[in-house]
Amino acid sequence: MAALALVSTFCPDRVGLVSGITGHLFELGINLRDATFASLGTGAEFSAVCELSESLTVEEVEASLTALPVLAGAQVTVTPFAFDPIPGPQTLVTHRIEVSGGDQPGLVARLSEIFTQFEANIVRLDAQTLPDRAGERYSLRFSVSIPAEHAATCLAAIANTAEMLALNCKTESL
Repeated sequence: MAALALVSTFCPDRVGLVSGITGHLFELGINLRDATFASLGTGAEFSAVCELSESLTVEEVEASLTALPVLAGAQVTVTPFAFDPIPGPQTLVTHRIEVSGGDQPGLVARLSEIFTQFEANIVRLDAQTLPDRAGERYSLRFSVSIPAEHAATCLAAIANTAEMLALNCKTESL
């Protein structure tokens, strides 16, 4: 099996960032496994588990990415990936939940604790402050793996908590 590496970049957000990074990795003969990209304010973060050919080292990949014009001024890190790249059963997304409304301190912590109580695994989390006619709206999107025997009570607890906090809640079963 090819060596695995975690490629992480953080830099100012700009058009062409994802295509510049992924195109370069492709040219190096690197296969992407799980990957994420997010704009974070005016910054941007890209992370991917990559399969490196035997002829490439993590140092060579990091140096070649750092030299890319699209990554000028970026923090680039390439490290060996020691975890099993094959997703386990707790990464099978069973539900998507969106909670939105006014931002409140501790909101992510409060909602994520509910998932823990019901043995649900958060597979992906996206939280954003969005402009709204009334000012700002905070939007949380969770992709979770909830054990079937806890799904109904877990989703009810999330919905009840959102309602108590005057937030909107939408759920989708997959």
